[in-house]
Amino acid sequence: MKPRPGGRSPRAGAVLPDGIRSGPIDAAGASPLGTGRDGSGDGPGQLRILIVSADIGAGHDAAAAELAARLAGDGVVVEQLNFFRALPRPLHRLVREGYRTMLQRFPWSYDALFRFTDRSSLTVRAFRAALRAAVPRMLSRISTDTRLVVTTHPFANQLLGPMRGTGQLPVPVFSYVTDFVVHPIWISPGVDTYCVVHDGTRRQAAARGAADVRVVDPLISAEFAASATACRRTARARFGLPEQERLALIVAGSWGVGDVARTARDVLAAGCVTPVVACGRNVRLRQRLRAFPGHVLGWVEDMPTLMRAVDVVVENAGGLTCQQSLAGGLPTVTYRPISGHGRANAQLLAEAGLTTYVTTAAELAPVLTGLTGAEASPTVPIGSASDMAGLISEFVRSGDRR
Repeated sequence: MKPRPGGRSPRAGAVLPDGIRSGPIDAAGASPLGTGRDGSGDGPGQLRILIVSADIGAGHDAAAAELAARLAGDGVVVEQLNFFRALPRPLHRLVREGYRTMLQRFPWSYDALFRFTDRSSLTVRAFRAALRAAVPRMLSRISTDTRLVVTTHPFANQLLGPMRGTGQLPVPVFSYVTDFVVHPIWISPGVDTYCVVHDGTRRQAAARGAADVRVVDPLISAEFAASATACRRTARARFGLPEQERLALIVAGSWGVGDVARTARDVLAAGCVTPVVACGRNVRLRQRLRAFPGHVLGWVEDMPTLMRAVDVVVENAGGLTCQQSLAGGLPTVTYRPISGHGRANAQLLAEAGLTTYVTTAAELAPVLTGLTGAEASPTVPIGSASDMAGLISEFVRSGDRR
């Protein structure tokens, strides 16, 4: 089932013991494998799945929450688990903050790591082996009546895939790939099905050894759809933006990473649009831009309305926000992409004709003028084959355990 057009997705429920978060239908009281939590509160015959995500950035958790919301009205009990809860506690902060530091302060190091692991299967296998110690902790968090496990983060694949392959995990594992580019860290033996948002991504996954790859709708709210009821004047008033100017929304994810300040200055210097900069949760970035002559915002709760207020989006990672803008039919420019997956995504998106990849500041003015002018053609949204929630609902109802 698809979410109701124009409706706001339900939020996940309260955090349960062991770091499990219930979906829109309460999943408290499930019996985890190996530890025996009492499952008396759910009733017989419940269809239960576990979604394993990770709080690195916002995209992985947002995809998990959207999937849970779509399944809410379909009689499926959803539990959501942060992957790092299955690891020793210090590793959570080490990995998350280490990744953030590489992106913000040493982007060359992340680019080198991304390229090295892309070429060397040995490093991926070594990482997979290191995760074996987390198997008991992960098993303790999976209810005995779980029908399916869905991942939205590649690290989870490297733990759950081998568990599935050795029989320690008796139920299928589906993985939703949040990137357009499939890095080898996404691919793991034992994962049954990969769900991707573009046919080019499907071909990459198949080339890297994924046997079953499905193209699905992006896991983003229906509020971003181009058909959603929109009033640009109301949307601009909501954020205090000028009615008549052409506006370019500059986004850099929830962490506000990348060379955002320079991007804002370059867009302003292009002279054909007024920049609107979304700094995410990066307080330092917002402070750096406090004297910037454009419009500077912090964390935006109502991104669908903000996107309806602007004429073009300038992004740097090809992740969640890029999928949101494309779903809304907004012209989307990739400029100064972040290292690693950002640059890789930029190339695939441009080759697919979904975004315009601008590599120099001199190109910005003609590109932005062309995309926001009166004769500009609307962007073609991402094409897809099926709704992932419908795919999962059909699967768990069939009783297929492969």
